[in-house]
Amino acid sequence: MEEKKVGEIIKYFGKISVAAIRLSEGSLKVGDTIHIVGHTTDVTQVIDSMQIENKNVQEAGPGADIGVKIQGKAREHDIVYKVVG
Repeated sequence: MEEKKVGEIIKYFGKISVAAIRLSEGSLKVGDTIHIVGHTTDVTQVIDSMQIENKNVQEAGPGADIGVKIQGKAREHDIVYKVVG
């Protein structure tokens, strides 16, 4: 499986398991598989839903800050990859 960097974690909300992701390159949409990698982070999952400013969206492109519920923990500056292929 090939992976393309799409952004990084800018904030993680532990109580609700939501990662705020700043997309720097590429886009993400609901149904995409992401891989979050960091010093102690290694989470791979399908995006069930995403939000921009508390509104549900189906996809987002470079420059957007999105919120995604994740299974596991993430930390600021963890890198987010989109799994392709």
